[in-house]
Amino acid sequence: MSEPSRAARVSELLEEVGKRSARKIKVAHVVETFGDRAFGALMFIFAAPLVLPMPPGVSAVLGAPLIFITAQWMLGRRTLWLPKALLEREMSMTDFRALVAKLTPYLERIERALRPRLTFMYNPVGDRLVGLLCFGLSLIVFLPIPFGNMLPSFAIAAFAIGGAERDGLAAIIGWIFAIISIAVLWIFSKAILAAVIAFFTTLVGMF
Repeated sequence: MSEPSRAARVSELLEEVGKRSARKIKVAHVVETFGDRAFGALMFIFAAPLVLPMPPGVSAVLGAPLIFITAQWMLGRRTLWLPKALLEREMSMTDFRALVAKLTPYLERIERALRPRLTFMYNPVGDRLVGLLCFGLSLIVFLPIPFGNMLPSFAIAAFAIGGAERDGLAAIIGWIFAIISIAVLWIFSKAILAAVIAFFTTLVGMF
């Protein structure tokens, strides 16, 4: 009896997108390739880079799509819907392939440790609860808090890759880092509140 076919890994699907002959790649192409796994894949792509220190402003650029995606996960949508303006966003295929080349070695190491297990962690109620948590974490990621988005981004990335690969252990790791993130942010809540007020004051002053 032949073994059941294994679902393609996230790294394999990213490489598949990179094999397109087009000169530019759109977000719509990534969504189309990942299908019903688009939630986890795109969340991972947007959250993973923020685990490392990034220049000012990057968290706002990557955090905005995270808010949009996690909100739909929280609401229990089966398929990811993105506005046309976001779907039409594009980057050169050369840049996309370079990004995949840098990300793939790390992603493959993670994927070798992942497998479908503890799948009871993923169910309609659990998915909405994780979606709510990730939505809250993505709001934190979006705010200009120095080094304050690294732990929340790691938690989101763990939930995302776990969801894409149906690995409940990754979800448990996500919960652990989410709790640590909230605890750390609570300790520095006064400084964070001052940063949030300053951010929105500056934002309002621009209009």
